[in-house]
Amino acid sequence: MAQLWGGRFTKETDQLVYQFNASISFDQKLYRQDIRGSMAHVRMLAKQKILTEEERDRILEGLEGILRDVESGELLITQEYEDIHSFVEANLIDRIGDVGKKLHTGRSRNDQVALDMRLYIRDEVQETDALLKKLLEVLLRIMKEHTETIMPGFTHLQKAQPITLAHHMGAYFEMFRRDQMRLLDLRERMNYCPLGAGALAGTTYPLDREYTAELLGFYGPMLNSMDAVSDRDYLIEYLSAMSTVMMHLSRFCEEMILWNSNEYRFVEIDDAYSTGSSIMPQKKNPDIAELVRGKTGRVYGALMSLLTTLKGIPLAYNKDMQEDKELVFDAIDTTKGCIALFTGMLHTIHFCKERMKDSARHGFTNATDAADYLVNHGVPFRDAHGIVGRLVLLCIEKGIALDDLPLEEYQKISPVFGQDVYEAISMETCVNKRLTIGGPGKEAMEQVIGIYEKYLNEM
Repeated sequence: MAQLWGGRFTKETDQLVYQFNASISFDQKLYRQDIRGSMAHVRMLAKQKILTEEERDRILEGLEGILRDVESGELLITQEYEDIHSFVEANLIDRIGDVGKKLHTGRSRNDQVALDMRLYIRDEVQETDALLKKLLEVLLRIMKEHTETIMPGFTHLQKAQPITLAHHMGAYFEMFRRDQMRLLDLRERMNYCPLGAGALAGTTYPLDREYTAELLGFYGPMLNSMDAVSDRDYLIEYLSAMSTVMMHLSRFCEEMILWNSNEYRFVEIDDAYSTGSSIMPQKKNPDIAELVRGKTGRVYGALMSLLTTLKGIPLAYNKDMQEDKELVFDAIDTTKGCIALFTGMLHTIHFCKERMKDSARHGFTNATDAADYLVNHGVPFRDAHGIVGRLVLLCIEKGIALDDLPLEEYQKISPVFGQDVYEAISMETCVNKRLTIGGPGKEAMEQVIGIYEKYLNEM
């Protein structure tokens, strides 16, 4: 069992205890970050004359060789090591001899693992942001193509007022844009370096923590060594941000599942993102959308698990904090996979424009505009509301839309109605007269699309 400690102990750790304590099975994901952090650390040690330049060069060469061999598959990360730090250091010593033992000078596994996770999450934030950008690009393309595609807008899952598909997609653009902003905000707050904090109280070596932070792309060192080794706020924030991303994806998937149903028939999901039934040959199931919706709970669970783990931990480092990795790694992989799959599904989806417009017409989504027509002709709104309600009941009895009701039927209920009512309640009028920013009118939507294009170009 390869360990970095043991001088104080008189017998071997029990095998079950060793396996329970070991983290190599999952923290091997951090090998790039561990080696990168070690290379910055050894450069700083040489700058401070704690190591010679020759020692620095030999250690750097050894670390580069380990990284190269792991990347090529020539060197395997095996379970004989307790953790990724043990793996790197033991292999370094095997390759360059006793000078490799000097790598750990002025450093503890506590600040080392804190650094590795911070570097890893910083990389993952960037990758998640790139995936969200691709999703936003697909959404923007759909918006551009569908500024005149009329569909019903819903409240309480009831048809409410006519909108456009561009307007509907724009709501999700806003959601995922906020998700990007949360990631950017998180990256700014977490970008400080814990290396040099030691176990919890720093070190007596004359380390240059500012230099190490600069080498690793941080804004500077963390200013309290106890906080540096025990802070996991950035993981909570990242899991929270990913949970919000998943919530947005799940809402979107729920709508695609509904829209894909026989009752809606607003969309056709591409065969590549659907599956069939083992018994019912007519079925085409939206499994990818359903799985994304289902996996949302998995990411929520990781957030709640880590919050629960951290809630009772006193300062500074405690072994409980090893539990910050497996669920975080799983949540990251789950979220990134869901974003990528959903983006592909959305990119290939077919929108049934005529069906959407027909649904808006027969859902009486222009009833509010019919009431507004009366108000504009001097009828008090409360009276207009009642008049249009009676018209809707009449249309339901006849099985027709408001647009199809003859003028004489309108005038039997209110003589205020004239021939121009049909123009006033047409789907196109109902949508396009809503020109305030944020509304579904074509001019307003084109203005918003321009803002979104600029946003994506400046990212």
